[in-house]
Amino acid sequence: MTEEFYEIRPMRDEDGPRILEIFAQGIKTKQATFDSEVPSWEQWDTTHHRFGRVVLLNVSDTVLGWAAIKPTSNRACFSGVAEVSIYLDTNYLGRGIGKILLKKLILESESNGIWTLQSGIFPENKASLALHEKCGFRVVGTRSKVGKMEGKWRDIVLLEKRSDIIF
Repeated sequence: MTEEFYEIRPMRDEDGPRILEIFAQGIKTKQATFDSEVPSWEQWDTTHHRFGRVVLLNVSDTVLGWAAIKPTSNRACFSGVAEVSIYLDTNYLGRGIGKILLKKLILESESNGIWTLQSGIFPENKASLALHEKCGFRVVGTRSKVGKMEGKWRDIVLLEKRSDIIF
């Protein structure tokens, strides 16, 4: 990590425009999400947990990346299971930001009662797969042709990380 990064902190509502800007970059790569449009901040905000939202900033207080979790189900038996979203400004890929964010997100989720984190990643997104595995996620399997993007079927690799904490 270089000296230009200096703070990781909880996400704030005023970060919303930048969060969505970085999400839009992820959409453009066609390697990060099935989404084709950026939601409003209100839509994004209501689908994610209020905890487990972190950003990494540079010395100019610009958000360079973010990570957040959202519930996988509204059933009580799955209250400790959450899906990970992690997005980086495409100008800052390969600089260690993702690892810092994901490790912090894991700690935040565990301190809020999350016992399993899961991710669905396109198999072509080798960097994200490697990042998750470095942070303790294991491959559960591949969902073949689970969704269409621009008329073409896409697979996702399912990964999960179980907490070492006994809840």
